[in-house]
Amino acid sequence: MSHHYAQELQIALLAVQRATLLTKRVFHEKAKGTASKDDKSPVTIGDFGAQALIISALRHSFPGDEIVAEEEASALRENEGLRSQIWELVKTTKLNDTSAEEQLGGGIKDEAAMLDIIDEGKSKGGAKGRIWAIDPIDGTKGFLRGGQYAVCLGLMVDGDVKVGVLGCPNLPVDDSVSLDTKAGVDQSDEEGKGVLFGAVQGQGATSRPMSTGRLQGSKPIHMKRVEDITQATFCESVEAGHSSQDDAAKIAQKLGIAKPSVRMDSQAKYGSIARGAGDLYLRLPVRKDYQEKIWDHAAGDLIVREAGGVVTDVEGSRLDFSVGRTLAENKGVIAAPKAVHPQVLDAVKSVLAAK
Repeated sequence: MSHHYAQELQIALLAVQRATLLTKRVFHEKAKGTASKDDKSPVTIGDFGAQALIISALRHSFPGDEIVAEEEASALRENEGLRSQIWELVKTTKLNDTSAEEQLGGGIKDEAAMLDIIDEGKSKGGAKGRIWAIDPIDGTKGFLRGGQYAVCLGLMVDGDVKVGVLGCPNLPVDDSVSLDTKAGVDQSDEEGKGVLFGAVQGQGATSRPMSTGRLQGSKPIHMKRVEDITQATFCESVEAGHSSQDDAAKIAQKLGIAKPSVRMDSQAKYGSIARGAGDLYLRLPVRKDYQEKIWDHAAGDLIVREAGGVVTDVEGSRLDFSVGRTLAENKGVIAAPKAVHPQVLDAVKSVLAAK
């Protein structure tokens, strides 16, 4: 077993696990003060706090690496109330295992340091060097309404994703629980929920239960064999603004899939199909000028591919993480088991061509 990227995977798993402790606290304490953002997606206290904790951990172990992250701290510098709420959470969120917390470098020094750390995610991305992509809360609407969300972290080296971690507090720990149409709504992080997915390029993908301290034992995960495409379970976004649900329904019909789609927020969809709880994930372009953000796909893309799946855009090209902060060269996403991906791609192309 190669130990290539072993430290990166270890730190990424612990950093994401610690960040989910903060997001769960925010959810339960209902301290969801939202600041408006250009694309109108709600940004929560949890978003800023989780980003601060993850960047702080990366800076401790990998001080020379670049970071691409979603949030920047200008709104917090002007809003003392919001800032102090976030600092209160950040300074009191710790793993309850001393050695695990030490691996992440411990806490952040003070409120000013926290703001500077949040602002360290401004890398432009690109094809050279080591670049981490962070989405502190992917699926903010899912998070706010108690559906699915994910804390996401990926490492790209020279534009290629090498390490991916997803923390999904509201997914069941049990890999064998199949998705149903309720999977994206009214979920919570009660007993038996909370899973960490991880992958290193060439080394397969794993899942493990989340904990509040050291990492739990992991087990390998694999895409499910789809013997009959008409029986496949397909996942799509809850938000119609993220993916064309009309087109998805036509594609399902073309493939003979009668089961209703499972609509859930966030990269929890990638994790779910990677472990065989679902089969297909479609994200279809809603408008010509929309560019997907790299932090919304880097970790999930690797985890699905390492679990035996294929991830492409709607043209059949691999997702290209080397061109900046967005997937500027790609439109949409199709993730499916290797054996049926060509069939799904054909159906997608034929529905989109008819428009």
